[in-house]
Order: sequence, then C-alpha cells, then structure tokens
Amino acid sequence: MKARIIEDPFHGYLRVDPLPSREELERFYRDYYYGSITNHRDFSLEPKNEELELFSWRCADMIDAVRGHFGKTGGVSILDIGCGYGYSLEHFREAGMEPHGIEPSAEAAAYARGRGFNVIRHGIGEDAPNFEAKFDVVLLMDVLEHLLNPTAVLEMVRSKLLKHGGLLIVDVPNDFNDFQVAADIGYDLNQWWIAPPQHINYFSVESIARLLARCGFDIKVVESSFPMELFLLMGDVYVGNPALGRQCHGRRVAFERTMRKHKPEKLKKLYRALAQLGLGRQVVVYAVNN
Repeated sequence: MKARIIEDPFHGYLRVDPLPSREELERFYRDYYYGSITNHRDFSLEPKNEELELFSWRCADMIDAVRGHFGKTGGVSILDIGCGYGYSLEHFREAGMEPHGIEPSAEAAAYARGRGFNVIRHGIGEDAPNFEAKFDVVLLMDVLEHLLNPTAVLEMVRSKLLKHGGLLIVDVPNDFNDFQVAADIGYDLNQWWIAPPQHINYFSVESIARLLARCGFDIKVVESSFPMELFLLMGDVYVGNPALGRQCHGRRVAFERTMRKHKPEKLKKLYRALAQLGLGRQVVVYAVNN
C-alpha cells in the first residue's frame, strides 16, 4: 500500500502521514540502512567510478560556491551534517578548507575519524553537539528528506552552528517535479520515488526555498541537477529495470562530463534555469545566515 502523502500544515513541504516514530526510524537505520552501505565505504574499491565522479562534481560545485562567497577556500571551516564515511570531507580538505562532520552511524564516524577528520557521532535532531566554535559553512546533503523535523534542525543550524554571514548549503531530491509526474502518469509507475521510512519528506524547488526563508536564511542561488526523468519521457523506462537504469545513468554522466570539460559555464546556467522551472533530479540551495 502506497504511503499517504500530505502537505505539512505548518511548513508547506510534502511528507508522509502519519510520520513514523523516532524508535521506528532508529530501528530502520540501525538494522537496514547503515548495514546496506557497509560494503561501499571505500569508493576506490568499486569497479566503476561513475558514482565517485558525480559525487566529486557535486563537491566541486560547493567548493566553487564557497570560494565565490568568501573569496577563498583556504582556512574556511565547514561542517557536513550526515557526513557518512567522510568522502565530502576529503574534497574539502584538498581545497584547503577545515572540514568537520556529524554522523549518526558509529561505523561511518569511526571510519572518517580514521582518515584524520574531526567527526562527532551524534544524531541529527534539534540538539547540537558541542563544538569549540561556529562554522563558516554548514552542509546538509541528502539529509532533510530523512528527518522527522527538518525545520527544527534548520533552526538549530542557524542559531547554534553557523556563523553570522555564513553559508548554508542544502541539497535534497526534487520530488513531484513536472517531469517526474508526467512520466509517472504516462507509464503508470506508481510514484516510484516515494520510499518511506528512508524518505519521509518530499521537497520541491519552491518548498525548500520557502522553508529556508521561513527559518531566517537569505537565499542566494538555487540550482538543480540533470533531470533523469527525461529518459523516462523519451521511452527509456528504467524504473524496475536496473540494467536500463545503469545505461541511462551512464549517458547522464557522459553528458555532464563533456559539458564540464568544454562548456562548464553553460552547464551551470542550464541547471540554474531548470531550477527556475522547478525541474531537475536534485535541488541545491545556497543561503546565508544574515
């Protein structure tokens, strides 16, 4: 039975109803989610590097945004909330930044610490762990869709973790976008992106921007990513077909690799234009704590 999706009556984004209990979520992540990623903690061991390549591009874009905001990356402190095994922290360190992390998984946090990073094992909720100082940048990448109360977490970040004038980076799936909905209707795909308890919140470009503004952030830039649903609309129905999904993914990577090499500024303009239309698979918001 498909989960019931409602618009949150207070904050306007879509979410499951009823919400799972905190105990149900903790059990899911303990027994299933973190166990399922244990064997993927070192990208260098993977036979294919496409996921590593895409992730590197995401981090590179964030580093460029940091450079644009502060005029430098050297010495800029960044806190990645939900940092996993610390792959993003490696990119930030290579850029001269001072990376730190919060991670609920004991194994992932220990692995990241073993690579020399300051990572605190801590749940992602309304309470903040103790750090010596606030941060220049706070990153929430693929995090808010998992949380029982994303609003409280954003308010905690603004008041306790991010410096005045600091940069917040939020990256979430762009769900119920028009390409996604059209493909779902056209091919009767049963809203395949709805996946509780792993994803309990479903943001759009509009709803995540509105939520951040309500939490007191000044939005500077909104970007999206390649609209994977284009393949569905062109007849490549990869939902439920992993082999075709890998092919489509590879074509997406090839497109972005070529554009980043030869026309990177045009690619950035494309992704910002798609965000204005509410399209793209992910939405990334850069906002300032003023």
